[in-house]
Amino acid sequence: MNHHKLIITQYNAKYAEQTVDMWRESKEQAIGQKEIHSFENHVYFLNHILPEQFQIDLALIDENVVGMIVYNEMEISQLYIHIDYQGIGIGHSLLDKVKAQSSGRLTLYTFEVNENAQRFYEKHGFEIIGRGHENEENLPDIQYEWISKKML
Repeated sequence: MNHHKLIITQYNAKYAEQTVDMWRESKEQAIGQKEIHSFENHVYFLNHILPEQFQIDLALIDENVVGMIVYNEMEISQLYIHIDYQGIGIGHSLLDKVKAQSSGRLTLYTFEVNENAQRFYEKHGFEIIGRGHENEENLPDIQYEWISKKML
C-alpha cells in the first residue's frame, strides 16, 4: 500500500481554484445552504483580502488541496476540510500547527447548524464563550475559545 503523505504548506495562489472549490463544497455541506458569493469573488477574497490579516495554510495530498486553515496568533478565521477527506485527522494536524504558533489563546466562530464542527472544536479543547454574532449567512453562530495549558 502506498502512503500518500499529508503535507501542510503555506498557501500559494496556484492552488486558488482547488482551494475555493474545496472550501465552497465543504461549507455548503456543513451549513446546508448555497454559497452567496461568486467563485471569482471567493478567489479574490482568498488571494487579496484574507492575507492582509491572516496566514493561510493548505493541507495537500499528492498536490490535491484537502484542507485549509486561515489564522493569526489570536484567531482562526476559516477551517475547512475536503468533504472526501473528513474524519482522518487533517483538521487536527492543521489545528495543532496553529495552536503551536498562537499567542496561547485562539478564538473562532462556527455556525450553530454545524454540529460536526462543534464536536471537533470541543474535542480539541475549545469552549463556548459566546453565541449569536452577525454574519453574512444570517445564521446563528457560536464563539469558541482555546487557552493553552501553558497560560493557565
